[in-house]
Amino acid sequence: MFTRLPRPGTVLINFYQIGVLSLPVVALTGTFIGMVLANQSYRQFQAIGLESHLGVIINTSLVRELGPVLAATMLAGRVGSAMAAVLGTMRVTEQIDALTAMGADPIHYLVVPRFLACILLIPALTIMADFMGIVGGYFYSVIIWDIDHAAYLNHSREGVVGFDLFGGIFKSFFFGAIIALVSCYQGFNCEPGAEGVGKAATSSFVLSFVLILAIDLLLNILLDQVYVALYPSGGGSLI
Repeated sequence: MFTRLPRPGTVLINFYQIGVLSLPVVALTGTFIGMVLANQSYRQFQAIGLESHLGVIINTSLVRELGPVLAATMLAGRVGSAMAAVLGTMRVTEQIDALTAMGADPIHYLVVPRFLACILLIPALTIMADFMGIVGGYFYSVIIWDIDHAAYLNHSREGVVGFDLFGGIFKSFFFGAIIALVSCYQGFNCEPGAEGVGKAATSSFVLSFVLILAIDLLLNILLDQVYVALYPSGGGSLI
Protein backbone atom coordinates (compact mmCIF):
# COMPACT_ATOMS: atom_id res chain seq x y z
CA MET A 1 0.00 0.00 0.00
CA PHE A 2 2.79 2.40 0.90
CA THR A 3 5.37 1.50 -1.79
CA ARG A 4 4.99 5.05 -3.17
CA LEU A 5 3.23 8.17 -2.03
CA PRO A 6 0.04 9.27 -3.76
CA ARG A 7 0.00 12.38 -5.92
CA PRO A 8 0.01 15.69 -3.98
CA GLY A 9 -3.21 16.86 -5.60
CA THR A 10 -5.09 13.80 -4.40
CA VAL A 11 -3.70 14.09 -0.89
CA LEU A 12 -4.41 17.83 -0.55
CA ILE A 13 -8.04 17.40 -1.57
CA ASN A 14 -8.53 14.79 1.14
CA PHE A 15 -6.67 16.91 3.67
CA TYR A 16 -9.06 19.77 2.98
CA GLN A 17 -12.21 17.66 3.07
CA ILE A 18 -11.24 15.64 6.14
CA GLY A 19 -9.27 18.18 8.17
CA VAL A 20 -10.21 21.75 7.27
CA LEU A 21 -13.94 21.17 6.81
CA SER A 22 -14.09 19.29 10.15
CA LEU A 23 -12.63 22.19 12.16
CA PRO A 24 -15.89 24.16 12.66
CA VAL A 25 -17.94 21.22 13.96
CA VAL A 26 -15.10 20.01 16.22
CA ALA A 27 -14.52 23.51 17.60
CA LEU A 28 -18.22 24.14 18.22
CA THR A 29 -18.76 20.75 19.85
CA GLY A 30 -15.67 21.13 22.01
CA THR A 31 -16.84 24.52 23.24
CA PHE A 32 -20.22 23.19 24.32
CA ILE A 33 -18.66 20.14 25.99
CA GLY A 34 -16.49 22.42 28.11
CA MET A 35 -19.51 24.52 29.06
CA VAL A 36 -21.57 21.43 29.92
CA LEU A 37 -18.78 20.14 32.17
CA ALA A 38 -18.65 23.49 33.95
CA ASN A 39 -22.39 23.54 34.44
CA GLN A 40 -22.61 19.95 35.69
CA SER A 41 -19.61 20.11 38.04
CA TYR A 42 -20.11 23.52 39.66
CA ARG A 43 -22.65 22.51 42.33
CA GLN A 44 -20.52 19.62 43.57
CA PHE A 45 -17.41 21.79 43.82
CA GLN A 46 -19.34 24.64 45.43
CA ALA A 47 -20.69 22.30 48.11
CA ILE A 48 -17.16 21.62 49.34
CA GLY A 49 -15.89 25.17 48.80
CA LEU A 50 -13.59 24.32 45.89
CA GLU A 51 -15.35 26.05 43.01
CA SER A 52 -12.09 27.79 42.02
CA HIS A 53 -10.70 24.28 41.30
CA LEU A 54 -13.37 23.66 38.70
CA GLY A 55 -10.88 24.13 35.88
CA VAL A 56 -8.90 21.12 37.06
CA ILE A 57 -11.64 18.60 36.36
CA ILE A 58 -12.73 20.34 33.15
CA ASN A 59 -9.27 20.61 31.61
CA THR A 60 -8.09 17.19 32.76
CA SER A 61 -11.20 15.47 31.43
CA LEU A 62 -10.88 17.24 28.08
CA VAL A 63 -7.18 16.66 27.54
CA ARG A 64 -7.13 13.05 28.71
CA GLU A 65 -10.38 11.69 27.32
CA LEU A 66 -13.08 13.91 25.92
CA GLY A 67 -10.91 15.83 23.46
CA PRO A 68 -9.51 12.80 21.59
CA VAL A 69 -12.74 10.79 21.75
CA LEU A 70 -14.85 13.80 20.78
CA ALA A 71 -12.68 14.64 17.78
CA ALA A 72 -12.67 10.99 16.69
CA THR A 73 -16.44 10.69 17.06
CA MET A 74 -17.04 13.84 15.01
CA LEU A 75 -14.59 12.59 12.39
CA ALA A 76 -16.28 9.19 12.25
CA GLY A 77 -19.70 10.77 11.88
CA ARG A 78 -18.84 13.53 9.42
CA VAL A 79 -15.98 11.96 7.46
CA GLY A 80 -16.12 8.21 8.04
CA SER A 81 -19.71 7.83 6.91
CA ALA A 82 -19.06 10.03 3.88
CA MET A 83 -16.01 7.99 2.90
CA ALA A 84 -17.96 4.75 3.16
CA ALA A 85 -20.82 6.21 1.12
CA VAL A 86 -18.51 7.57 -1.61
CA LEU A 87 -16.53 4.35 -1.94
CA GLY A 88 -19.71 2.30 -1.70
CA THR A 89 -21.25 4.28 -4.54
CA MET A 90 -18.10 3.78 -6.60
CA ARG A 91 -18.28 0.04 -5.90
CA VAL A 92 -21.98 -0.16 -6.84
CA THR A 93 -21.51 1.84 -10.05
CA GLU A 94 -18.42 -0.26 -10.93
CA GLN A 95 -16.06 2.73 -10.89
CA ILE A 96 -13.60 0.80 -8.75
CA ASP A 97 -13.67 -2.05 -11.27
CA ALA A 98 -13.01 0.50 -14.01
CA LEU A 99 -9.94 1.78 -12.16
CA THR A 100 -8.62 -1.77 -11.92
CA ALA A 101 -9.29 -2.36 -15.62
CA MET A 102 -7.29 0.75 -16.50
CA GLY A 103 -4.32 -0.55 -14.54
CA ALA A 104 -4.69 1.76 -11.54
CA ASP A 105 -4.48 0.46 -7.98
CA PRO A 106 -7.76 1.38 -6.22
CA ILE A 107 -6.17 0.98 -2.79
CA HIS A 108 -3.35 3.38 -3.61
CA TYR A 109 -5.61 5.87 -5.37
CA LEU A 110 -8.63 5.81 -3.04
CA VAL A 111 -7.58 4.47 0.37
CA VAL A 112 -4.05 5.74 0.99
CA PRO A 113 -4.87 9.48 0.68
CA ARG A 114 -7.83 9.11 3.03
CA PHE A 115 -5.78 7.06 5.49
CA LEU A 116 -2.97 9.63 5.55
CA ALA A 117 -5.41 12.50 5.96
CA CYS A 118 -7.11 10.83 8.93
CA ILE A 119 -4.01 9.88 10.90
CA LEU A 120 -2.12 13.11 10.19
CA LEU A 121 -4.93 15.60 10.80
CA ILE A 122 -6.83 14.09 13.71
CA PRO A 123 -4.14 15.24 16.20
CA ALA A 124 -4.79 18.83 15.07
CA LEU A 125 -8.52 18.31 15.47
CA THR A 126 -7.90 16.85 18.93
CA ILE A 127 -5.89 19.91 19.96
CA MET A 128 -8.66 22.14 18.62
CA ALA A 129 -11.29 20.23 20.63
CA ASP A 130 -9.11 20.49 23.76
CA PHE A 131 -8.53 24.22 23.31
CA MET A 132 -12.12 25.14 22.57
CA GLY A 133 -13.38 22.96 25.42
CA ILE A 134 -11.00 24.69 27.84
CA VAL A 135 -12.11 28.10 26.55
CA GLY A 136 -15.78 27.13 26.86
CA GLY A 137 -15.28 25.85 30.40
CA TYR A 138 -13.38 29.00 31.39
CA PHE A 139 -16.03 31.27 29.89
CA TYR A 140 -18.90 29.50 31.62
CA SER A 141 -17.10 29.28 34.97
CA VAL A 142 -15.87 32.87 35.06
CA ILE A 143 -18.72 34.68 33.30
CA ILE A 144 -21.75 32.62 34.34
CA TRP A 145 -20.68 31.25 37.73
CA ASP A 146 -18.58 34.33 38.59
CA ILE A 147 -15.50 32.36 39.70
CA ASP A 148 -12.35 34.45 40.17
CA HIS A 149 -10.45 34.07 36.90
CA ALA A 150 -6.95 34.26 38.47
CA ALA A 151 -7.68 31.45 40.92
CA TYR A 152 -9.38 29.43 38.19
CA LEU A 153 -6.35 29.70 35.89
CA ASN A 154 -3.83 28.97 38.64
CA HIS A 155 -5.59 25.79 39.73
CA SER A 156 -6.12 24.76 36.10
CA ARG A 157 -2.36 24.81 35.50
CA GLU A 158 -1.81 22.58 38.52
CA GLY A 159 -4.17 19.88 37.27
CA VAL A 160 -2.98 19.18 33.73
CA VAL A 161 0.50 17.78 33.09
CA GLY A 162 2.37 17.27 29.85
CA PHE A 163 1.86 13.51 29.90
CA ASP A 164 -1.91 14.05 29.78
CA LEU A 165 -1.60 16.11 26.60
CA PHE A 166 0.80 13.62 25.06
CA GLY A 167 -1.50 10.70 25.89
CA GLY A 168 -4.51 12.34 24.26
CA ILE A 169 -2.62 13.14 21.06
CA PHE A 170 -1.02 9.69 21.02
CA LYS A 171 -4.42 8.01 21.19
CA SER A 172 -5.77 10.16 18.37
CA PHE A 173 -3.42 8.54 15.83
CA PHE A 174 -5.00 5.15 16.55
CA PHE A 175 -8.49 6.63 16.33
CA GLY A 176 -7.74 8.17 12.93
CA ALA A 177 -6.40 4.88 11.61
CA ILE A 178 -9.50 3.03 12.84
CA ILE A 179 -11.85 5.50 11.15
CA ALA A 180 -10.02 5.35 7.82
CA LEU A 181 -9.63 1.57 7.71
CA VAL A 182 -13.16 0.75 8.84
CA SER A 183 -14.80 3.30 6.52
CA CYS A 184 -12.78 2.26 3.48
CA TYR A 185 -13.39 -1.42 4.19
CA GLN A 186 -17.14 -0.88 4.48
CA GLY A 187 -17.15 1.13 1.26
CA PHE A 188 -15.12 -1.40 -0.72
CA ASN A 189 -17.32 -4.26 0.49
CA CYS A 190 -20.62 -2.45 -0.02
CA GLU A 191 -23.69 -4.49 -0.94
CA PRO A 192 -25.37 -3.70 -4.26
CA GLY A 193 -27.97 -0.94 -4.51
CA ALA A 194 -28.78 2.26 -2.66
CA GLU A 195 -29.69 0.31 0.47
CA GLY A 196 -26.23 -1.26 0.52
CA VAL A 197 -24.60 2.19 0.38
CA GLY A 198 -26.73 3.36 3.30
CA LYS A 199 -25.83 0.28 5.34
CA ALA A 200 -22.14 0.78 4.60
CA ALA A 201 -22.27 4.40 5.82
CA THR A 202 -24.16 3.45 8.98
CA SER A 203 -21.99 0.43 9.72
CA SER A 204 -18.80 2.44 9.29
CA PHE A 205 -19.83 4.93 11.98
CA VAL A 206 -21.16 2.36 14.45
CA LEU A 207 -18.19 0.03 14.13
CA SER A 208 -15.70 2.90 14.24
CA PHE A 209 -17.29 4.29 17.40
CA VAL A 210 -17.27 0.93 19.18
CA LEU A 211 -13.65 0.28 18.20
CA ILE A 212 -12.63 3.78 19.28
CA LEU A 213 -14.02 3.16 22.77
CA ALA A 214 -12.42 -0.29 22.98
CA ILE A 215 -9.02 0.96 21.83
CA ASP A 216 -9.36 3.95 24.16
CA LEU A 217 -9.73 1.60 27.13
CA LEU A 218 -6.71 -0.47 26.12
CA LEU A 219 -4.56 2.61 25.49
CA ASN A 220 -5.61 4.09 28.83
CA ILE A 221 -4.42 0.96 30.60
CA LEU A 222 -1.14 1.05 28.66
CA LEU A 223 -0.53 4.76 29.25
CA ASP A 224 -1.28 4.40 32.96
CA GLN A 225 1.39 1.71 33.20
CA VAL A 226 3.87 3.87 31.30
CA TYR A 227 3.11 6.85 33.52
CA VAL A 228 3.66 4.85 36.69
CA ALA A 229 6.92 3.45 35.31
CA LEU A 230 8.25 6.86 34.25
CA TYR A 231 6.96 8.91 37.17
CA PRO A 232 6.58 6.67 40.23
CA SER A 233 6.38 9.75 42.47
CA GLY A 234 3.47 11.20 40.50
CA GLY A 235 5.37 13.88 38.62
CA GLY A 236 5.45 14.20 34.86
CA SER A 237 4.67 17.85 34.38
CA LEU A 238 6.11 19.08 31.11
CA ILE A 239 4.20 22.36 30.96
